[in-house]
Amino acid sequence: MSINLARRALFRRKEQDNVVRLPWLKADLDFTDKCTRCGDCQTACPEQIIILGDGGFPEIDFSVSECSFCKECVNHCKEDLFDLTQTQAWPNKAVVSNSCLNIGSVYCRSCAESCESEALAFNFTTTTFVSPDVVLDDCNGCGACVSSCPVNAITVSANR
Repeated sequence: MSINLARRALFRRKEQDNVVRLPWLKADLDFTDKCTRCGDCQTACPEQIIILGDGGFPEIDFSVSECSFCKECVNHCKEDLFDLTQTQAWPNKAVVSNSCLNIGSVYCRSCAESCESEALAFNFTTTTFVSPDVVLDDCNGCGACVSSCPVNAITVSANR
């Protein structure tokens, strides 16, 4: 009996590109195969930004608050999903959309004021308002800018 791998792959859960998972996950980890969906990480998160997403798998919701990188999700997880030796908690970065108030000539710096790493740079000229540039080397993907944006113009992309 031959196994049709293409048909089997149809039923395997695939990672969604736009979902931000927990910090410090192992780089080569197939998260949905290893996570037991126990909810311990969600309960442990002091910021309450871990929600149960598609299929009950934990994901980050920056609309509530930012990730403080406290490692409580890591400390309470019973599975071998994390690598704390990584230099960055994750490769996620902020992305500013065209709905930024500054593009509509409304002065706003809410995102930059909430960014501890100063990764959002405004280059205002005397006649033109522009959205902030994300300094990728400085952005740690914490999401502080997301919840502070009054028009939801900022997201954090999962760059795995």
